Amino acid sequence: MKIGLLKEGKNPPDRRVPFSPSQCKIIMTEYPNISICIQSSLNRCFSNLEYVKCGVTLQEDLSDCDIIMGIKEVPVHMLVDNKVFLFFSHTIKKQPYNRALLKKIIQKRIQLIDYETLVDNHNHRLIGFGRYAGIVGCYNTFLAYGKKTKKYDLNFAHKLNGKIELEKEMLKVKLPHSFKIILTGNGRVSGGALEILSILGVKEISKEDFLNTNFNYPTYVQLSPLDYNERIDSSESSKSDFYNFPDRYKSSLLKYAICADMLVTGHYYAPQSPVILSKKDLKNPLCKLHVIGDISCDINGPIGCTIRPSTIEDPIYGYNPKTESEDDYAKDDVLVVMAVDNLPCSLPKDASIDFGQVFMDQILPDLIAMGPISLRGTITCNGRLSDRFNYLSDYIN
Repeated sequence: MKIGLLKEGKNPPDRRVPFSPSQCKIIMTEYPNISICIQSSLNRCFSNLEYVKCGVTLQEDLSDCDIIMGIKEVPVHMLVDNKVFLFFSHTIKKQPYNRALLKKIIQKRIQLIDYETLVDNHNHRLIGFGRYAGIVGCYNTFLAYGKKTKKYDLNFAHKLNGKIELEKEMLKVKLPHSFKIILTGNGRVSGGALEILSILGVKEISKEDFLNTNFNYPTYVQLSPLDYNERIDSSESSKSDFYNFPDRYKSSLLKYAICADMLVTGHYYAPQSPVILSKKDLKNPLCKLHVIGDISCDINGPIGCTIRPSTIEDPIYGYNPKTESEDDYAKDDVLVVMAVDNLPCSLPKDASIDFGQVFMDQILPDLIAMGPISLRGTITCNGRLSDRFNYLSDYIN
């Protein structure tokens, strides 16, 4: 088996990679029948030379590869007929901007496996960059608070040399004794955010204490969807009921926002779900939030102040709840918002190593055998959609 690593063709090019050079060496050592090659790239977070030193072949033509791997969407001209491709295709939600890409993949009889569709028997995702989205997103949220209050000044994440340096930078953070933080979600994103809160020594408290008790040290509460969503008719709610009938629910996050200084979002949001914190909520005079780190970053979605994405180089902007528009975040009545939509790219080496390790542990043995995980994750094969993704038929037609 020969695996080819693509250079990223989407602009701006992503610096992340499926495997680091040392991981490639480990794979070829543990699986002697596997060879790995890469296309030359000046944009990767690891150099061509680093790969070559680890036994990886440098070649432009990947047509002799069995499996071809990238990160972001592969431009049509880089597709190779009758191959297995793995990348984030952004097609399973019928994204209109990638419709032509999926049609061409079918025409070229490519087996497309999307990292997002690699799930276990319980439909839980096995791999992604969520952990580093949480780490960088939470770091940026504290950076935003420092910029607004001028209590401290953190360096931008993309200027740091990895996670270890980021953790050292966090030692600059100074929070008021009674500072309260809301963290939504309980997946990989929120797990990454928790790593930052742990470094800061912020203490977790119960929902009841968060709403009713003040402490003389910084605290946080972690909320799952049923903690901040309730039935409109006030009847009993359940996880299955919420996911099956989200239109029967309304958000109750405002009662927590009234008590909080900071909101960090790690939730998953479906289009039919209730708005979590509306523009109206943010206008409420009792809402005392100063900073919102919207790691989920759904534009004009569940968090009212997320009116545009910010960037890695300029990760924050101000939102005026009264005018519902962008404003100077230094003003007292203006929120500071962090809403970067490609957070892991700030620490591409660390994020790539984390991603590659999960892939080696949980995906690669199955992929070699084309086992149940890979078959479940297959969107297209032999010129047609797989049964699991047949719902995309109207999208491509």
